[in-house]
Amino acid sequence: MVDTHSHIYSEEFDTDRGQAIQRAKDAGVSHIILPNVDSETLPQMLALETKYPQYCFAAIGLHPTSIKENYKEELAIIKTELERRSWIAVGEIGNDLYWDKTFLNEQIIAFQQQIEWALEYNLPVIIHVRDSFRETMQALQPYKNSGLRGVFHSFTGSVEEAREIIEFGGFLMGINGIVTFKNSGLAAVVEQIDMKYLLLETDSPYLTPAPHRGKRNESAYTLLVANKLAEIFNCSLQQIDEQTTLNAKSLFAI
Repeated sequence: MVDTHSHIYSEEFDTDRGQAIQRAKDAGVSHIILPNVDSETLPQMLALETKYPQYCFAAIGLHPTSIKENYKEELAIIKTELERRSWIAVGEIGNDLYWDKTFLNEQIIAFQQQIEWALEYNLPVIIHVRDSFRETMQALQPYKNSGLRGVFHSFTGSVEEAREIIEFGGFLMGINGIVTFKNSGLAAVVEQIDMKYLLLETDSPYLTPAPHRGKRNESAYTLLVANKLAEIFNCSLQQIDEQTTLNAKSLFAI
C-alpha cells in the first residue's frame, strides 16, 4: 500500500516518528508521500525524506490555508525549490474556503501559478479542496487537455463531482479515514467510482479512521482505509492493495 498523503513530519510525531514509520512498514505501507504546507514545514519534511530514502517522498507546494499577505514570497521559495532538486509532486495546493474567505483571489492565483510550474516540471499536483469544489474546477478549466494530472486529496464529494473529476481527465481521488465515518455518506459514493481512480491516503495526523477516531492518525492506518474499501467493493484486501498501489506508482512515477 502507498500512503499518498501524510504529514508524518509534523510536530505531533516528534516523540515517536521512528516507531510510527516502523508501524507503517509492519502494516504493509511500502511508500509514504509527504505533501508540503509552506516554508516553515520544509526543514522537517526534508529531514524525514533524507532519513528514509525511497520510502518517504517529499512534494513541494504552498497550502491554501498558508496563503496570506506574504504569499508571493512563499511562492518564490516554492519556485526556488523546484529549480534546486527533483520532487515527486507539486502540493499540497488548492483552495480552502472553510476557515477563511479573505484570500480567495490570492488562493486561486497561487493555485494556478503552481499548476503552471507542475506542467513546466512535468509533475502531478496534490489538490486540497475544502468548501471550494466549484471554485477549484473553474480554476482548473484553462488546463483541461494540457496533460495536467494529479489527485483530489481527501475526496468527500458527490457522485456527480466524482464524475466531473474523471471527465476532466488525468485525476484520481484520495480516500482516507473519512470513508470509515458512519455519518459521512462517502462509502455510498465511493462504491460507484471505478477503483482505478482511487488512491489510499491518511492525511496524518488528521482524519483518523474508525475505530481510532478522535486520536492521532498515522500512516499505519492506511490499512484501515484499505480494509474499508475491500468491504465497499466486496473484494479482497489484496485487490485493493494491488490496484491502489498501481494507481499511486503510475501517478507519482515511484
